[in-house]
Amino acid sequence: MNRRSFIQKSTILTTTLFVSLKSFPSSLFAVDGWVSGAVTSKGKAISGAVISDGYSVVQTDKSGNYQLKLHGLARFVWISTPSGYEFKTESSIARHYYKPDSAGKLNFDLKPLKQDDNKHNFIIWADPQVKNKKDVQQMMETSVPDTRDVVNSMGKTLVHGIGVGDLVWDNFDLFPAYDEAIAKIGIPFFQALGNHDQDYRQGGDDTSDRTFQAHYGPTYYSFNRGKAHYVVLDDVRYLGIERTYDGYITPTQLEWLAKDLELVPKDALLIICLHIPVHNSVKNKEDFYAVLKDFKNVHIMSGHTHFNKNVIKNGIYEHNHGTVCGGWWTGPICEDGTPRGYGVYQVDGTNLTWYYKSTGRDRKEQLDIYVDTLTNQKRLIANVWNYDPAWKVEYFLDGKAMGILAQQDGYDPLAVKLYKGDKLPNPRPFVEPRSTDHLFMAHFSPEVKKVKVIATDRFGEKFEAETDA
Repeated sequence: MNRRSFIQKSTILTTTLFVSLKSFPSSLFAVDGWVSGAVTSKGKAISGAVISDGYSVVQTDKSGNYQLKLHGLARFVWISTPSGYEFKTESSIARHYYKPDSAGKLNFDLKPLKQDDNKHNFIIWADPQVKNKKDVQQMMETSVPDTRDVVNSMGKTLVHGIGVGDLVWDNFDLFPAYDEAIAKIGIPFFQALGNHDQDYRQGGDDTSDRTFQAHYGPTYYSFNRGKAHYVVLDDVRYLGIERTYDGYITPTQLEWLAKDLELVPKDALLIICLHIPVHNSVKNKEDFYAVLKDFKNVHIMSGHTHFNKNVIKNGIYEHNHGTVCGGWWTGPICEDGTPRGYGVYQVDGTNLTWYYKSTGRDRKEQLDIYVDTLTNQKRLIANVWNYDPAWKVEYFLDGKAMGILAQQDGYDPLAVKLYKGDKLPNPRPFVEPRSTDHLFMAHFSPEVKKVKVIATDRFGEKFEAETDA
């Protein structure tokens, strides 16, 4: 299917599921610019439900009714699904946006969950970034069954997923393949826009997300589960020159976010999902942090970098995830040595715990260790890929405790072996090893026979790796 045909068919399909206000006469959607309706569940009104067009944010009254004055540039109307109710999906893809009828009416009928949602889990997929059929085949044969097995191991616990961008690699014909992968995992999945999910050669930032929106709806929105409030944002600003972009959250989004968060308890667990990491790559990050200043339990989920890094800044914990595709599907690890994989998060009220799940590896494998021989000594290198300052990394030589390993920036030895050089890896030699700060190092005598490293995470869970010296 060529790209033009795909876009046309995708738009025809999805306009039955959401409202694109630029595709139809406004009279079909609103009376004098207004949309109104009710939010109900099993015939009963739901008060306090949040409805938005991306500009205004309103709540339903005691009778479950609302009125929304549409902004002239609004493209969608959606509901921020309240806690206690199912996410509306189509083959596991989130569809939380709808089409009003000809009278400007838009009613939302929600289905209650069958269990309490204060305890639930979620999964973060960063950068599947499939370019061709071979990439898709790898994703289907490795990442999909691995994620499905993790979900199945959770039993009856509620779980949803969020793809934090670069779902594909500039090849929109593969959006359906990504959708098929999500359907096979079998949990509700929300999507964020990545730089490789953008239309190029179609103008500026305001037009670069048309195909993504035709397929997945709005590029920023919110939803709720238990005591957690989730926000998805678009922080990729296309600069109008092919493949040129920067990290930036538009004033429109920040204004909408401020309105959205006014209706969220300040002690809620706030999960913000976007593509480009905020802490060092979003130009107006201080404006963004200012909107969040009253919230003390904030976690940002990002991707984009193809390495794994945890940063705590302004009291906000940012999880910059290793990728589903690893080294762009050329090898089993990212450029920093982090295995390809995804984040797994467990919510209990407002408490959040997590771990990184490496594709094809046991959940207890959270570090790799290497030993090399120098002139008159040996060197231990441990790569603890999901490290943050609350972790403790200790080492043992022939069973004797030697204390804390020294943290040091450097290159993962396997990444150097697989990716270093103009001709490696094949067929994508642009992949190169990247220096990381989650390496730990010690030197020891050549007489040592056994080396062990124990890494203890911030939750007190211990992970071990052992090798012959």
